[in-house]
Amino acid sequence: MCETHGTPVVHGTKHPRFDQIVTPEALAFVATLDGAFAGRRAELLAQRRARAKEISAGADLDFLPETASIRADPTWKVAAPAPGLSDRRCELIAPASPSTAAHAMNSGASTWLADLEDGVAPSWQNIIDGQITLYDAIRGDLSYKSSDGATLTTDGDGPTIIMRPRGWHLCEKHITIDGRPISASLFDFGLYFFHNAKQLIQNGAGPYFYLPKIESHLEARLWNDVFVLAQRELGIPQGTIRATVLIETVPAAFEMDEILYELRSHCSGMNAGRWDYIFSYVRTFSHRGDEFVLPDRDKITMTTPILRSLTQLLIATCHKRWAYAIGGPAAVNPTGQDEESRHRALAQVTAEKQREATEGFDGSWVAHPALVETCLAAYKSILGDRTDQRSLRRAVGVNARDLVSLEGTQQTISLGGVRTNVSVALRYLASWVDGTGAVAIDNLMEDAATVEISRAQLWQWLHHESQLAEGPHVTRELLDRVIDEEMAKLTRGLDADATARYQAAREVLEVTALSDYLPGFFTNYAYVRYLTEQALRMKQPNTREDLRQSEQVEQSAAGSAEPAA
Repeated sequence: MCETHGTPVVHGTKHPRFDQIVTPEALAFVATLDGAFAGRRAELLAQRRARAKEISAGADLDFLPETASIRADPTWKVAAPAPGLSDRRCELIAPASPSTAAHAMNSGASTWLADLEDGVAPSWQNIIDGQITLYDAIRGDLSYKSSDGATLTTDGDGPTIIMRPRGWHLCEKHITIDGRPISASLFDFGLYFFHNAKQLIQNGAGPYFYLPKIESHLEARLWNDVFVLAQRELGIPQGTIRATVLIETVPAAFEMDEILYELRSHCSGMNAGRWDYIFSYVRTFSHRGDEFVLPDRDKITMTTPILRSLTQLLIATCHKRWAYAIGGPAAVNPTGQDEESRHRALAQVTAEKQREATEGFDGSWVAHPALVETCLAAYKSILGDRTDQRSLRRAVGVNARDLVSLEGTQQTISLGGVRTNVSVALRYLASWVDGTGAVAIDNLMEDAATVEISRAQLWQWLHHESQLAEGPHVTRELLDRVIDEEMAKLTRGLDADATARYQAAREVLEVTALSDYLPGFFTNYAYVRYLTEQALRMKQPNTREDLRQSEQVEQSAAGSAEPAA
């Protein structure tokens, strides 16, 4: 076992069954991962920041010359499909809570993306409850009684489970080693893998993961080394793990071949994430010229040139390496709509999924169980009896400029777009600070990515003093007025507690959208401000360095990572 650099200390409150998950043995396993990889994680996050500064100063993104041989080599491919992952035509994304898990496991989807990331407000109780829910679902012991009195149970024979841990940039403050919070990625992965890997294999599947927010092939290499060590520690054959990488950052779009290569022994595919990718675009080019300023977010569809180029390149790259290419989510919530609106929404989802399948995707996400049947039917109408089209080969001519240029995109910003971003961000954040991370807003299922793109666009428009279609420019005064007006609408008639949640939402929005600099993620700040337990909670806004405590790793730990097998 790798040498660790301290004993994990638990700062979170104990709730029912927490002792079943947060065990000394599981924490020792997490400490092993931390001792091996915390230093490399800190170095890679520092490299992210350095690269961001270079781009802000004018450096252009391009495909890496030093890895050209990997891209040019036609001989390598990713691992063969693992048990339970040969059919991915419809993947349901839903948080790992008892209610959503029970519905997911009975949904008929090909897989369930069990989310511990953007769809979960990462309070200590939510994160551990999510682990308990997964523990039960994997063993067929999950039951949930709905408000109408119906009881949903699972028997372990539902969709294949793919767990999504939190990203490299996030920490888990309720567990510290040597006084610093540990990586949320290593914590989420470690607990899940330790408790469930062998049971999943016994069930006829395996430990499968979605990897979020990756920005480089070196970050993918780090994940691969985590997999190697974890399998070795628990005596599980190398290559049992499968990972699907979310391509939801602009830098990662330039390293897709290399990311697959680093994970090739453990890789299953890649997914094109729409909202996070748009957010990453704004964040990546936030300090560049007006030519990088995006229009109202509802005008940025998957057929917008930069997203069209992304998906064409992703499909071609995946299929060249026999990996699955998975399309973005349909976020419609049809259950709360009248019959006419519901049929119109389902028709829109059908058209979207048929377009994806025609382009070459092997499957796609939906964010509500009521869309599973629609998605499966749409893919069947194109694929017939095939479960994938990885053998499809289409030449694409996507270059570096195609991935970043807004040429051909109408860059219109409207007052309505500003108001929508403010309103949606406030409504989502009011739920998030109260512990709910998947929220139905205007008949759409929204997660943290909705706030990220909304507040990043507000910052970009303010920074560039963008002109609205109605004539005025975006100024601090205009944004303050819109926020005041939306707050008045949203809090009218609410009690003191609900109003306080909106005041907290406003504070998060103002800190992360109206500050002098654009914070990398709202979640880092809002987590330590509102979701950590009271004794750990920030009393005042902290500096950027205060939010990087989990990266303050002793030098001895920084070089302790083991090489891949």
